[in-house]
Amino acid sequence: ALWNFPRTNEHHLPLQIGETVHILQAAEGWYRGYSLRNRAARGIFPASLIHLKDAVVQRRGAEESLVPAEMPMVQEITTTLREWATLWKQLYVTGQAQRYRQVKDMMHELLERRSQLLSGTLPTDELLQLKREVTSKIDYGNKILALDLVVRDENENILDPDRTSVISLFQAHQKAAQTIAQRMQEETCPQQSELGCSARLASSPSHSLYLCVRNFVCNIGEEAQLLMALYDPAEQRMISENYVIRWASTGVPQDIELLNNLKVVFTDLGSKDLKRERLFLVCQIIRVGRMDLRESLSRKLSTGLRRPFGISVMDITDISKGKSESDEDKQHFIPVHQVAADSDFLHSMIRKAAEGKDINHKGQGFWVSLKMLWGDLSQVRKDHPHLVDRSTVVARKLGYPEPLPRLLAGDVRNDIYLTLVQGEFDKGNKKTQKNVEVTVCVCDEAGGVVPNAIYHGAGDRPVSEYRSVVYYQQRHQRWMETVKVAVPIEDVHRTHLRFTFRHRSSSDSKDKSEKIFSMAFVKLMRPDGTTLRDGEHDLLLYK
Repeated sequence: ALWNFPRTNEHHLPLQIGETVHILQAAEGWYRGYSLRNRAARGIFPASLIHLKDAVVQRRGAEESLVPAEMPMVQEITTTLREWATLWKQLYVTGQAQRYRQVKDMMHELLERRSQLLSGTLPTDELLQLKREVTSKIDYGNKILALDLVVRDENENILDPDRTSVISLFQAHQKAAQTIAQRMQEETCPQQSELGCSARLASSPSHSLYLCVRNFVCNIGEEAQLLMALYDPAEQRMISENYVIRWASTGVPQDIELLNNLKVVFTDLGSKDLKRERLFLVCQIIRVGRMDLRESLSRKLSTGLRRPFGISVMDITDISKGKSESDEDKQHFIPVHQVAADSDFLHSMIRKAAEGKDINHKGQGFWVSLKMLWGDLSQVRKDHPHLVDRSTVVARKLGYPEPLPRLLAGDVRNDIYLTLVQGEFDKGNKKTQKNVEVTVCVCDEAGGVVPNAIYHGAGDRPVSEYRSVVYYQQRHQRWMETVKVAVPIEDVHRTHLRFTFRHRSSSDSKDKSEKIFSMAFVKLMRPDGTTLRDGEHDLLLYK
């Protein structure tokens, strides 16, 4: 059942989401059958609420039984989750909070493993390893929940007592009991107190920060781009890639499949990052649309402009150092600080907010969950598969991970990050200052644009051109916008970055007539064969 179906007629069969039914008859959008929870009660229910699954009929003498046409391990996970769910609710009712959270984490992990099994993309060796991990979790969970012991063969499949001798079953029981005892020790080792967790974080050379955006409430009025990153106020710069969320004007992600699934893990955080005096999670909110939302729609306006809307800032120093609670279920509210004037640059607003200056947020903001994880990405995927799965975006640190010897262990990385810092522009022949938009693209030796070579950040699709935020009538522009340039290492010596500058008008007709008033470029490789050095570079503008 894909949805709850209440009983409003004596012939209806009430269903709850996730309930399994056997269908006996089908007619004109309705099914007739019974639920596995109560085989005696039969009734009708809408076909649109039912997801059909293939099944096979097994006969043993005069008996018939329906068995889902799935691999046995998937069936076992499904059955186990249903059995655990009932006991899990009882743990909550009886106030066993620690055991409740423990079982919940294991259920999340089994759900993720079930998805991997259903994908059918694993090779044989990885499939067997995955089945061993699943059976380990199931056996451990059954043990702590005081459920029956399950005996298996060498391929981790459940033994059929009707086809296995008594002696073989006894030997399998002995072997299973010994294995589960060992697994109990393995499972209890990672469990530590909050103090132990802090010590574990301190001793690990690499760390990751898990972030889940639970909700975003803000009256923007147009489409928006949400750029989330880690920020060091002492250096006044971002230390990680941006995590990009494209937000629709309707108040949900543009990709509706990301609804309730906005997850990112910031990786490569070393011990030096944890020792930073302060560390912030920041979000820049960029509105995509008209120059000014207050403008009348009576005339045709230019659209697609990236305009500053506001920022959100949260001090996560205590979380990163392990001093405060780090729980993926706990939600934090991060208020939105909107721009108050055209002279408000987003980077300057972040700096002021990090200094603790209060701004009226009017109840608008983010609800997020945060959890500090020890280990590099591969370790995090192994230890927390229910958090960091295939849909979780990975945002890397802007710089080398710690320790540096890890680079010799196969972590090949050739990333180029470009930050538009600032610029100064005169009015030219205009009465007021220009609304400058910078367009960045990667070009080859012939001057052609290299397609899909620029990323706004992690979790976003590549683009051929990057367009900066447009600030209204400012002589001194300060963008501080970072993008990732993805060029194969063998092509770096043949490519350069081209910057074009254009005035953007709020009127659509005037905007189309505006031409590029200046350009600049920089080669990615120097004449001596080395790449462009890290740091700031002053570029000359050619008119």
